[in-house]
Amino acid sequence: MDLLQLRYFQAVARREHLSQAASELRIAQPSLSRAIARLEDDLGVPLFDRVGRGLRLNRFGAGFLRRVDRALRELDDGRRELGDAAGLDHGSVAIAAETLLTVTGLITGFRAAHPGVDIRLHQSDAATMARQLHTGEVDLCLASQPLTGPNLRTRELLREDVLLGVPQGHRLAGRKRVRLEDVAGEPFVTTRPGYWPRELTDRLFAAAGLRPDYVCESDEPGATGYLISSGLGVGLVPAYSRSAGTHLPGAWAHFDVPDCHRVLSLVWRTDTYLSAAAQRLTDFAGEYFHHL
Repeated sequence: MDLLQLRYFQAVARREHLSQAASELRIAQPSLSRAIARLEDDLGVPLFDRVGRGLRLNRFGAGFLRRVDRALRELDDGRRELGDAAGLDHGSVAIAAETLLTVTGLITGFRAAHPGVDIRLHQSDAATMARQLHTGEVDLCLASQPLTGPNLRTRELLREDVLLGVPQGHRLAGRKRVRLEDVAGEPFVTTRPGYWPRELTDRLFAAAGLRPDYVCESDEPGATGYLISSGLGVGLVPAYSRSAGTHLPGAWAHFDVPDCHRVLSLVWRTDTYLSAAAQRLTDFAGEYFHHL
């Protein structure tokens, strides 16, 4: 058993899919399959159940994964500590966010101030972000909804209204305030379940005893404003995203519904080492969004 085998096992266990894990690791699938088979031979037990052409982590694998996650996290923490001792120019930080539009300006400013820091970005829904924090795949998450899990700390960065966007020429264009009843039956542009615009839209309509008519469910919350402007339908857009895309045609009104707002927060683990680069980015994010 060696360190590389453990990292291979961790990747396969996360994905429960050999080809996806091989792609992530950038190795050939047969090589990955042989590495997992050798690890199982060394341990004397199967770690996965073979289901058709897929894999499913069994009880031996699940127990071993907890130990592997802990061991690799300790090694990664040690590497980060050494990097910090060598100076911030050798640091790295991994970030996950629901939309990369939110982090574009933040990362641009941070890289200008700290060009030596290596930054890795992931676009993830809330459940994936919580898992990535738990496994140590990311250091920080920019989340627009609460993340669940032990030992998580949250810092609020931005609290803003969420607006209703309608295409140019729409019957509601020009209205400063729009009620939920006014858009009942309108085609709605949103995201897939798990992203905050979908969760908010579902909650607001359910509270009124109504169901939205979704005509588009994307994996990119930042695309909603563009899709609304194209005439596809109406939808919810945060004030920050609207200000970042002032060139978009369309009309934007206050959605006169209780609790129609977004809270953008930075989330990290308290039970693992937070690198100097991640700490610096945390402080930088607080200042960045404070001055918007």
